[in-house]
Amino acid sequence: MGYTKRELITAAFEEVGLASYVFDLQPEQIQSALRKLDSMVAMWEAKGILLGYPLVSSPDDSDLDSDSNTPDSASEALILNLSIRLAPSFGKSVAIETRINAKLAYDALLSAACFPIEMQLPRGMPAGAGNKDITHLNAPVEQVQVSNGDVLDF
Repeated sequence: MGYTKRELITAAFEEVGLASYVFDLQPEQIQSALRKLDSMVAMWEAKGILLGYPLVSSPDDSDLDSDSNTPDSASEALILNLSIRLAPSFGKSVAIETRINAKLAYDALLSAACFPIEMQLPRGMPAGAGNKDITHLNAPVEQVQVSNGDVLDF
C-alpha cells in the first residue's frame, strides 16, 4: 500500500519547513495543497506519466484520506515537486538540493514512461547486411476478427 494523499501533502509541507509539529496547518491550506497535487498529477498524466493516481472531475470530489495508488518509486517525485509548488504560497523558498532532487526524480519518472513507438516493417524491407540467407523481411499479416467469426486480412 502506498501513501495516502494526506501523507504526500504532509511530507511536502515538511520539505518546505512547515512541519505539523511546529505549525498548525489550516484545513483550507491542506485543501489548497490537495488541489495543487491533483493538478500536478493531471499535468504529468497529460505528458504520459501514468502513476495510477485517482484523478477526479471536480476539485471538490477529491478525498484527502484516500490512497494515492501510486508506486513507491514515484513518492519522492510527488513529494519534492509538490513542495516546490507549495513554497511560494507560504513565502518560503526550497533548498537547491530539493530542486535538484525533484528534477532527478521527475526525470526518472519521465524516462520510465517513455517507450519507443512500435511499428511494423513494410513488406519488402531489406533484411540488412548480417542476414545472408534472407534478403527481405516479410512483415506479419495483421488479422482482425469480425463479428460473424470470419478473419479480415490487411
